[in-house]
Amino acid sequence: MKIIILGAGQVGGTLAEHLASEANDITVVDLDTERLRDLGDRLDIRTIKGMASFPTVLRQAGADDADLLVAVTNSDEVNMTACQVAYTLFHTPTRIARIRNSAYLSRDELFADEAIPVDVIISPEQLVTNYIKRLIEYPGAFQVIDFAEGKAQLVAVKAYYGGNLIGQQIQQIKTLLPNIDARIVAIYRHDHPILPNGETIIEVDDIVFFITAKNNVRSIINLLRRAESANRRIVIAGGGNIGERLAEAIETRYQVKIIEHNTVRCRELSEKLDTSIVLQGSASDKELLVEENIAEADVFLALTNDDEANIMSSLLAKQLGAKKVMTIVNNPAYVKLIQANTIDIAISPQNITIGSLLTHVRRGDMVSVHSLHQGVAEAIEAIAHGDEKSSKVVGRTVERVGLPPGTTIGAIVRGDEVIIAHDDTLIQSEDHIILFVVDKKYIRDVERLFEVSIGFF
Repeated sequence: MKIIILGAGQVGGTLAEHLASEANDITVVDLDTERLRDLGDRLDIRTIKGMASFPTVLRQAGADDADLLVAVTNSDEVNMTACQVAYTLFHTPTRIARIRNSAYLSRDELFADEAIPVDVIISPEQLVTNYIKRLIEYPGAFQVIDFAEGKAQLVAVKAYYGGNLIGQQIQQIKTLLPNIDARIVAIYRHDHPILPNGETIIEVDDIVFFITAKNNVRSIINLLRRAESANRRIVIAGGGNIGERLAEAIETRYQVKIIEHNTVRCRELSEKLDTSIVLQGSASDKELLVEENIAEADVFLALTNDDEANIMSSLLAKQLGAKKVMTIVNNPAYVKLIQANTIDIAISPQNITIGSLLTHVRRGDMVSVHSLHQGVAEAIEAIAHGDEKSSKVVGRTVERVGLPPGTTIGAIVRGDEVIIAHDDTLIQSEDHIILFVVDKKYIRDVERLFEVSIGFF
């Protein structure tokens, strides 16, 4: 595909990296010469310096025959204008824009071809909020992903002493939970992927990815580590967009405190939120944390825009007794570094956002794509179309589908039914297939499986 990416920041740069490795024709536009040079040196892409919404710049970037425009600059207005220009002057088929401000997002009628022609709106703050909300709902998990509108979930858990499945073969799940169907689709042991079978033994510190119907998730987590009590007390450091949205989303179910240093922002938050307690101060203030009983907190969340501030306040909260700490980290170099130590979960906004963008780039009918394990793996929900003659998956059992190396079909969602995939499971047309791909270099092969031959049409 010929793709123009507007904005060379964290999201634009990471997206370029993902797509360039998949043999796409990528052009990145930004005003920052240094960022462009860095991307151009590392990746096989074109870079153009200029204002992303200017017609001359878009033409220079190849808008005349581009398949896709992805506008992810730091300005909502530039992103929207660029989509308008691409639609009006260049008839670009698909236009994606990152839009952060809720003042725009609350008006659906704005985003139509006759108004502002944006096909897909990406709201990183909302994506990250939903991601964190799921983590709070499932103590013990460090990644929870919805498929088929939440009917099935892919969950990552670190195996820990006390879980009944530790030291056991995977096939023991059936004995321990006879009424629950689930599939372990991948294990990372010492950072190396293992494609498990029924005889694979779960070891302490394994990162286990499993898929099951939503109602069964807690039961499987409890097999892999000691059962943890439900979260009740949540402390949020940072009252920005994500902090506010998260508090709004969870305050009816949890006791929420927000720590925000800006006095004016504190006043705004206290007016907008119903039951959350808003505290003015620094999340790195030890006295404040002690005074607010941080040792009683089930989860401490550092959600500011400052990586260093997030890391320091999280380390302090953990030291003072917070049961679990989660931290937003924008710098990918920090993610692996801190998650291996005191901080329980490092949250990468660009990895969460990238998955949403990749959904619209993949060939075949991809409903959702999620970047996993620091971006080296992917989980994909794809819809099977066609019949036995026109499709490479329809009418075949799972074991007869020619899956690329390191790829597993974890589950099939058929209507409201979640079917855990076994070798003899038959795939039907319109099934939603959930796949785990350990090595991203085989993504194109996965896409080909879901492309219907031309005769079908």
